[in-house]
Amino acid sequence: MTTPSATTPSTAPATGQPGHAPTPAGVPRGRGSLGPVGLVLAGGVSVQFGGALAVTLMPRAGALGVVTLRLLVAAIVLMVLCRPKLRGHSRTDWGTVIVFGVAMAAMNGLFYQSVARIPLGPAVTLEVLGPLALSVLASRRAVNLVWAGLALAGVFLLGGGGGFDSLDPLGVVFALAAGAMWAAYIVFSARTGRRFPQADGLALAMAVAAVLFLPLGIVESGPKLLDPTTFALGAAVAVLSSVLPYTLELLALRRLPASTFAILMSLEPALAATAGFLILDQALSTAQAAAIALVIAASMGAVRTQVGRGRVKGATPSAITPARRD
Repeated sequence: MTTPSATTPSTAPATGQPGHAPTPAGVPRGRGSLGPVGLVLAGGVSVQFGGALAVTLMPRAGALGVVTLRLLVAAIVLMVLCRPKLRGHSRTDWGTVIVFGVAMAAMNGLFYQSVARIPLGPAVTLEVLGPLALSVLASRRAVNLVWAGLALAGVFLLGGGGGFDSLDPLGVVFALAAGAMWAAYIVFSARTGRRFPQADGLALAMAVAAVLFLPLGIVESGPKLLDPTTFALGAAVAVLSSVLPYTLELLALRRLPASTFAILMSLEPALAATAGFLILDQALSTAQAAAIALVIAASMGAVRTQVGRGRVKGATPSAITPARRD
């Protein structure tokens, strides 16, 4: 969920993120958009069920080990598919993609530390506050105080009346920190998308993230990472959480308005809660379900406000809508 990069269709694959271009001319709307919507929802389901699978893998490989496997496999797949050019880039280009990779690594590491301690639904809901805050601050409109208020009310409910009695405080801190890194990821995703063609920047940033995390995974899990079953499950997490959703979303964004994509991304906390319930048996209380609903409403409202502002100023939705985290 979050913000974006280039403004032309040719750069849409640059980050595998939303918001790169409005719907191409001549593409039918209405019923014609049901296909792209289905692709986006399928991508969201894939991401969250991949996250749930990652939680089940943590007893075997640890949180850092799971992140290492996910980033490593995703990096290998993307590098093979994209075959990015390593020459011809400026020092600024490399600096941008390296910071993007650092943000990606930190975001994933913090988030997985969070879901190791608190349920998947609340973790994603808290993490979404990072992109939501970025969207609200970027808009600078009074109506965004309403969306911020809704989000804060959701956080209050999620904490069981403000004290986070039912959630591990450290897990909450990790989720909020992951949200801050998600916001940084969005900013540098956009910059990387403007500097590298196609999905080259994403592939290189993923490789940077994988290299950074590899020592951490080795220290925590060591030879466990080489266990065939563990590696296979880690590869499945990488495919479900990175490779498959990026592919589905890139296909969808060729026919779907970026603003619609962003609103669909706002449903991720609900998808995460569903995956947590079905795979991890993580039931939500009534207050937690209401909290997730409030944060989703705040996110959708912020996106619509940004889109409206962009139209008034003549901007394209690509400059104001969210991008998926890795």
